[in-house]
Amino acid sequence: MSTRLIDSLAATEALSEIFSDEVVLQTMLRFEGALAKAEAQVALIPADAARVITQAAMAQSFDIPRLVRESFRAGTPAIPMVRMLTEAVRAQNAAASGFVHWGATSQDVIDTCMVLLLGQCRKILERDHQRILQALRRISNEHSNTVMLGRTLLQPAPPITFGLKAAGWLAAVRRGWRRVESRFDEAAYLQFGGASGTLAALGDKGMAVSDVLAVELNLKCPDGPWHGHRDRLAALMAALSIYTASLGKMALDIALLMQYEVGEAAEPGGNGRGGSSTMPHKRNPTACMLTIAAAKRTPGLMSNFLSGMLQEHERAVGGWQSEWTTVQGIVQSAGVAAESMAEVTDGLIVDATRMRSNIESTEGAVFAEKAMMLRASEIGRDAAHKEVDEAVRMTGSPPDIPGLREPADYLGSAEIFRLRLLEGKE
Repeated sequence: MSTRLIDSLAATEALSEIFSDEVVLQTMLRFEGALAKAEAQVALIPADAARVITQAAMAQSFDIPRLVRESFRAGTPAIPMVRMLTEAVRAQNAAASGFVHWGATSQDVIDTCMVLLLGQCRKILERDHQRILQALRRISNEHSNTVMLGRTLLQPAPPITFGLKAAGWLAAVRRGWRRVESRFDEAAYLQFGGASGTLAALGDKGMAVSDVLAVELNLKCPDGPWHGHRDRLAALMAALSIYTASLGKMALDIALLMQYEVGEAAEPGGNGRGGSSTMPHKRNPTACMLTIAAAKRTPGLMSNFLSGMLQEHERAVGGWQSEWTTVQGIVQSAGVAAESMAEVTDGLIVDATRMRSNIESTEGAVFAEKAMMLRASEIGRDAAHKEVDEAVRMTGSPPDIPGLREPADYLGSAEIFRLRLLEGKE
């Protein structure tokens, strides 16, 4: 499935396929087929009925436009889906049709479907994440000695190395993904509670069906249904939001380094990437732009999810129903950011000469701290600070001290920090 035009800047094709009508419907039907198998296994419904239900649970035989229309009127896709599945089963075996969706409720289908879809999304996100880590490690090692301006409050500051900067990006993104991984694991739970979350319709076989159903779907079986408790999903959405923001920070740094008057780095171009419709000379930070846009979009979506967590009693009216599009939006934002930054880091262009010349263009001003510390050993810190401050204000540069302006001599623990960040001991 191709991404819709209106979503072209906010979605990736790989994730759009997972959230396509066909895949979502087949995932819902997978729940129904697995439910029938589990109930047959514990002798709750006839094995023959389970076989027919499983055979009929194939998305290609469903009228999806009709399902969409009827979902709007029903308030959930599960109701018309169950009705259409029952019709398909009845066409093959009238008796078996009476066992479709046996003892389940609509939210069981929808929530379990979402959990299963998230599991598929995880693989796609992880693929791009690993590309980013590998590229940043390479960049950091290649530029361990490439000096550049540090920048604080968007103003020139004492030098750092580009290797350290890249290692900082890597460490933040890696920390973010560790949270995402753990939250994916935490969210991988079956939802199965029936009408009021007691599985009363299944008599004394409710837990037996739950256990088998969880195995069928390769999910964990919770201590109890979580219809009204969305904390595990919220934790995953928060982790994805933080991860996207970390990618956004990296994208913003690179976009600023791409400014013409800075010119220290550039994302790869070509194949329609980075051009302008009116200005042929431009090389726009397009992939970084998409990442920043995703990071700006995510906080609002996260707020929507948290708002929806206030759910009434055993089944929410509105809060739960708002989640599908919110979850999709947060996951797609993470996907856009990860895919975009994987492309950027794979082909990032670094101009070490420009980095050095930008340091030199400050005429030594960024070494004012160094000058102050050298003079402080002779006249004290306060006096040294005053002396250097006056010199900078009057001449634009600190006092002329031999060796003052060599960036490599004022990097402190930059290399130690870089290596520690790459090792990831934190």
